[in-house]
Amino acid sequence: MSTGHHLRIGIFVFDGAEELDVVGPFEVLSAWAAHSPLHPEVVTFSTDGAGVRCAKGLRLVPDTSADEVGALHVLVYPGGHGTRALAADSEHLEWLRGVRAETPLVTSVCTGALVLAAAGLLAGRPATTYWSAFDELAAFDPSVLADTEARFVDDGDVVTSAGVSAGIDMALHLVARLESPDAARGVRRGIQYDPDPPY
Repeated sequence: MSTGHHLRIGIFVFDGAEELDVVGPFEVLSAWAAHSPLHPEVVTFSTDGAGVRCAKGLRLVPDTSADEVGALHVLVYPGGHGTRALAADSEHLEWLRGVRAETPLVTSVCTGALVLAAAGLLAGRPATTYWSAFDELAAFDPSVLADTEARFVDDGDVVTSAGVSAGIDMALHLVARLESPDAARGVRRGIQYDPDPPY
C-alpha cells in the first residue's frame, strides 16, 4: 500500500444483513483502529447511503454510499437473508466485480460468500460460508472449493468466513495480517473475546 494513503476498510450494509456479521467485524476493526499506529479508518456504507434494517430488526445508518465511499483497501461483505436478493441483482454484481478489481482484499462473513460466488469472485478458489448454505454456494458456482470445517479461509486477496460469530475470528485474523498477531491479541483482550459458551 502506498505511503500517505489511509488504510480504509469498508463494511457494506444492506436490508436483511445479519446484525453480528456487521457489528462483529466493526467492533474488532474499530477497537484496532483506536490503538493502531497504522491509523486504519473503518466506514460503513450502503448502496444509496440510506439507512438499512438488518435481519433481526436493528436499524443502522451508514456513513456513506457506494458512490461516495471511495477507494478501499478492505471490503467486508456481511451475510444475512438479504444476500439472496443481492445475489440475483445483476447491477449489484457488476458493482461488486468493479470493487474487486480495485480493492486489494475482499472479505465475506457467513452467506456474504453467496454474493461473492454469484459475482464470480470465488471461481476455483477455496472458500467457506454458513454451515447450512454450502448447497446454495455450489449452486451459484460449482467450482468453489468449499471448506466446511474452517472458521475462515484466507486465500490471499479473498478471505471468507463461516457463520455469524466467525466474522469476529476473521476480523481478528485481518488485524494480525494487516498489523501483527500481537495487535490482534491486544484487540481480543480488549473486547474480552474468549469463547467458552455455557451450552
